Amino acid sequence: QVQLVESGGGLVQAGGSLRLSCAAPGRTFGIYSMGWFRQAPGKGREFVAAICRYGGSVYYADSVKGRFTIDRDNAKNTLYLQMSSLEPEDTAVYYCAAKRGVGLTTPSYDYWGQGTQVTVSS
Repeated sequence: QVQLVESGGGLVQAGGSLRLSCAAPGRTFGIYSMGWFRQAPGKGREFVAAICRYGGSVYYADSVKGRFTIDRDNAKNTLYLQMSSLEPEDTAVYYCAAKRGVGLTTPSYDYWGQGTQVTVSS
């Protein structure tokens, strides 16, 4: 079992920045690939970004490419999502997730956090 706890969400004006964190206590963080997803009201869960176990490969949704950066610190058991040039369309609950194996851009992850709200005002 992997527990994931997101933090760093909040209210920000369009054009601003936020940094989300996802803490995963325990010694197994490094064996999982990690992803960020988001879900806006009335919409399905959407892939945002993913990173392989050792950070060698990263993936982004086209809608966030060039604005968001995913990173991880395996020594601190923590995943990050740096979000810049935020737009009102980025408003959603953001979830981190962990999985072993391939298919990082689909929601087929093994473990999920509880989510953190990001609201971007225009």
